[in-house]
Amino acid sequence: MKKIYCLLVGSLLLSSHLTSAQTLAEKTKGLQKFAGFFPFYWDEKGGRILLEIDKLDQEILYVSTLPNGVGSNDLGLDRGQIGQTRIVKFVKSGPKILLLQPNYDFRAVSQNADERKSVEQAFAQSVIWGFKAEAQEGNKVLVDLTPFLLRDSHQIGDKLEELKQGAYKAEETRSAVFLPNTKSFPQNSEFEAVITLTGKAKGREIQSVTPDPNAVTVHMHHSFIQLPDAQYQPRAFDPRAGYFANEYMDYATPIDQPIMQRQLVRHRLQKKDPTAAVSEAVEPIVYYLDRGAPEPVRSALMEGAAWWNQAFEAAGYKNAFQVKLLPEDADPMDIRYNLIQWVHRSTRGWSYGASIVDPRTGEIIKGQVSLGSLRVRQDFLIAEGLLQPYEDGKPTSPEMLKMGVARLRQLAAHEVGHTLGLYHNYSASTKERSSVMDYPMPRITMRPDGSIDLSEAYGVGIGSWDKRAILYGYQDFGPKADEKAGLQAIMRQTLADGYVFISDADARAAGGAHPTAHLWDDGPNAADELNRLLDIRQKLLARFSEKALAPGQPMAMLEEVLVPMYLLQRYQVEAASKEIGGLYYTYAVKGDGQTITKFVEPAEQWKAFAALMRTISPRELALSEELLAKIPPRPVNYGRSRETFPSRTGLTFDPTSAAESAAATTLEFLLNPQRAARLEEYHARHQDQPGLAAVLDKLLATTWRSKPETGYAGELQRLVNALTLHKMLALAAAPQTPVNVKALAALKVEELKKQLEKEQKSAKDEGRRATAFAALRTIRQFEEAPEKFQPAPALPMPDGAPIGDDGCKEF
Repeated sequence: MKKIYCLLVGSLLLSSHLTSAQTLAEKTKGLQKFAGFFPFYWDEKGGRILLEIDKLDQEILYVSTLPNGVGSNDLGLDRGQIGQTRIVKFVKSGPKILLLQPNYDFRAVSQNADERKSVEQAFAQSVIWGFKAEAQEGNKVLVDLTPFLLRDSHQIGDKLEELKQGAYKAEETRSAVFLPNTKSFPQNSEFEAVITLTGKAKGREIQSVTPDPNAVTVHMHHSFIQLPDAQYQPRAFDPRAGYFANEYMDYATPIDQPIMQRQLVRHRLQKKDPTAAVSEAVEPIVYYLDRGAPEPVRSALMEGAAWWNQAFEAAGYKNAFQVKLLPEDADPMDIRYNLIQWVHRSTRGWSYGASIVDPRTGEIIKGQVSLGSLRVRQDFLIAEGLLQPYEDGKPTSPEMLKMGVARLRQLAAHEVGHTLGLYHNYSASTKERSSVMDYPMPRITMRPDGSIDLSEAYGVGIGSWDKRAILYGYQDFGPKADEKAGLQAIMRQTLADGYVFISDADARAAGGAHPTAHLWDDGPNAADELNRLLDIRQKLLARFSEKALAPGQPMAMLEEVLVPMYLLQRYQVEAASKEIGGLYYTYAVKGDGQTITKFVEPAEQWKAFAALMRTISPRELALSEELLAKIPPRPVNYGRSRETFPSRTGLTFDPTSAAESAAATTLEFLLNPQRAARLEEYHARHQDQPGLAAVLDKLLATTWRSKPETGYAGELQRLVNALTLHKMLALAAAPQTPVNVKALAALKVEELKKQLEKEQKSAKDEGRRATAFAALRTIRQFEEAPEKFQPAPALPMPDGAPIGDDGCKEF
């Protein structure tokens, strides 16, 4: 028995040795071979991909993408979404093959190998995956790539759990290689898999977009890409130029130089003849449009994206930027195609531009634009409200479609700009639409007869700042020119021409201070534009009727068209609020001559304050009785959504709640803790600057201390008064509010309290007495525990910007 056991063990060992000694040819016999950057084999019977690794220890680029998404902007898992871009290499250790990611955030750019090694050893690297060699032949190793492909590489499960949609994990029995999009080319190998994540659905969002929310099936794509050659020349980053930065710490930098290195993120582009004023490119930048975009969308997107060629022409290139229709047989995820894709979601959402970038140099290898298909419908809806074109016996105006198409052109240009390396420039709208990288408010004008003119709703062509930015990022100075001096000359001229670049962090903050950095604003002066929009809005609402509703639509749907008209001022309110306690500044570099910082003039601040007070006046908040009579409760299958006003009156349309959401937004911007802190600081430094006390006094004079209104106007006035008190108390109670601001806010509440005590006893109007009673009760709650006080939240505005929190946010 012992002898038989020994023979059996020996037989097994010999069998194992023979298996491991198999050649690649033996192991892949009968399998379908795909030649290319990484040769691989398809095992139809086993459903496996066997990868032939012939580039051990050679760095390559690895990118994972999501070719088939989830379809919800709220979840942020769109079709075509690019995952992390990594430099990796396959490293062999005995029978194991490790996919190792070096740490390129920390480097020593040096010819000294020991210096480079010291940095490599100082910081952690990451092994992304481990393989077992199936066969080996010289420097070639065969591994089973299938488990690597069938994992949740896009970390969808983590994201769904984070968003409280449920706990999900990739299930191998419901996942498989997707061979049609698994290919290999000379410089890239592409792999795709159908991945099913299973779990118990909990969230509304995931349930709304999946046939079975407990099984979420998507596609995940993997690209192994040859790194670009060393001929690309990185360009030094300049904070005034408007480009994204590729950043890393270089420990080989001399002590008297910055250790943090920053390079522009941009495409490779060279002139065939660098000495010529105008030259064709060695290799033009070509973008390909998704074939799924229908007309007239397709033509609009191609035209808008192609505007960028105007900027490259201004930089001395001929036909260097091109837009073409994606070839029929092309895989959109193929790294070789810069892509503009038309993305469908269950709700309107953000469009965005992303890029695959070489982490070593900042070179863009692939630009990818995602445009939400429902966006144009929102522009069409806005145009319906502005034009109210549906009148019996008259043809429908073509201006609505024209406006939607004009916006698509601008949107395509904007998102392509990101994939060329450009940030947003939110200061451009103050210099006559000088950049498509700003967020554009449709330019609405009113003719003498009271009709709306949308002929200039959106700009046409690339902006003048965009041309300066492309010149800085893509000018080919030639091999003998002094590039540093050339770039400095370009920047000096850009500044001399009056262009200023101000981006996201300065424009998006609720307590933002920059008086020209706004999203979806228009005109050189925020307060003037707010007043102009309010004038137009007033006339629009005065005549708003069922003419804004297409034939056959339920009358209740009039509310959807009313929302963007009633809130026409919403973004200009935010812009005007930044004038108050505002500070003009630039991304100045020492010695460049720009204004570094400058207070906003007191007169401008008070002008902005007056415009903001206008937005909370009963006259501006009220809707006509004639219009209110035309909006019935919602019919069956036409329920409320976040696109409609909230209601405190049950099924009926609630105009008071609409007013609450609008007025509360103005007050939130005005009484932001950061703004209040700046008011106090600037006033302390310069007595002519408005202080918080003066602002609160004027606010109370406009609200609680103004002449009492009656009827509907009185109801709205009391609503605004209550909101004002709540926002003042919130300012006094917020943990982030400075002590001096808390003290002033509490003092002004105490002064108001004395007025309310008198009013509760003496006011003849019962509604006003009731408001005073409720206000006093709220003040007492605050006084009992200021640090714990939280006023009841006001109703929010319906969504205006595309729904969601990520990406490039469009109006």
